Amino acid sequence: MAIAAAALGTLGLLAALIWSGVIWPGRIFAAGHDVRGVDVSSYQGEIDWPVLAEQGIDFAYIKATEGSSTVDSRFEANWPGALDTDLLVGAYHFMSFETPGARQAQHVIDTVPDGATLPIAVDVEFYGDFFQDPPSRADVDAILGPLLDRLEQHYGVPAVIYATPEAYDRYISGGYPDNPIWIRSVVLPPALDDGREWAIWQYSHRDRLSGYRGDEHYIDMNAFSGTTEELAGLIDR
Repeated sequence: MAIAAAALGTLGLLAALIWSGVIWPGRIFAAGHDVRGVDVSSYQGEIDWPVLAEQGIDFAYIKATEGSSTVDSRFEANWPGALDTDLLVGAYHFMSFETPGARQAQHVIDTVPDGATLPIAVDVEFYGDFFQDPPSRADVDAILGPLLDRLEQHYGVPAVIYATPEAYDRYISGGYPDNPIWIRSVVLPPALDDGREWAIWQYSHRDRLSGYRGDEHYIDMNAFSGTTEELAGLIDR
């Protein structure tokens, strides 16, 4: 019984360390990638970009828009703040399953100015009732295709597609070959079901860095599959 109690205590401590972000499995597997970055939104609150940028990161993606009308409340402050550092910087759009892609693209274009050093990214994932009642691939293609086409036409390079594994398998797998893939996988290294290589890997959503004060205590961490020069080259393709 004493051994069992000790084992349970060890498991409880391990669970607490993982929950608090002190230990995170994805960090172990991501250790072989030298180029790291964060993604942020209004949940991180006010960000001191010079402080954040000096903590071993090379790039940042900043939430700009959602759907056809929502603008992240911190984008106006985050955008110039990040660009004033040495980080490579891009904006991301959270795609809605409920409005046409062309309208969403125009909303992005109206919000995100030129001057980014990374391509625009489009976040494709389930939300709300769509977890239980996901749209068909045909319905998503009808939104995502025009959205990506219009963004590439305006910004001059293919957009990055961010996806959870579930959204990737259902909506992206086997398609959109020109768009770099940014995949979420916060426990194990990602393995895309179509054999495709990922460009960016979101390996943790439980990291803590200095330089932000928001409702969310944690920050997402990402790894790029190549060098800093190759990451910067995404915008020159």
